Amino acid sequence: MREIVTYLELTARDQFVPADPVPGLALEPLDRDSPLVVELQVEIGAPHGWPCATRTGEEWRAWFTRYPDRVFWLLSFAGEPAGLVAYDLHPGDEVEIETFGLVPRFVGRRLGGYALTLGVQRAWELTPTVRRIWLHTSSVDHPHALPNYHRRGFRTFRTEEGERG
Repeated sequence: MREIVTYLELTARDQFVPADPVPGLALEPLDRDSPLVVELQVEIGAPHGWPCATRTGEEWRAWFTRYPDRVFWLLSFAGEPAGLVAYDLHPGDEVEIETFGLVPRFVGRRLGGYALTLGVQRAWELTPTVRRIWLHTSSVDHPHALPNYHRRGFRTFRTEEGERG
């Protein structure tokens, strides 16, 4: 299957365009040992063919070992787990939003813009001198993902086209 991966960035806080608040939507820290980390990634990624959706327990353990500094935040709506944001801190005061998504039962409820707003606001606060926030999305992800990133002020800085393997 052909896939286009789009890399996007914010390089200044004033580029960010927050969405209107959604009452009941919140972002809270999630311990990396919580079973929700795996459950939510699988649930979010399965409809889009993310590799995490088919990882074995042993593959998950290796994945957690490979990314010991990744931090996780839970998106909740009215107290229910609704999605996940995961961050990697990189040299040069960069924050990568490594995972962002809503579980299927919360997709289509007009939560994505504000969910991303909460995720980006948190990214600016992860280190005192963040100078760049970046992420990537794929043409096989939800069709509203890329437009949502653009509406929030993210600019495309690279695209890659290839076969999804």
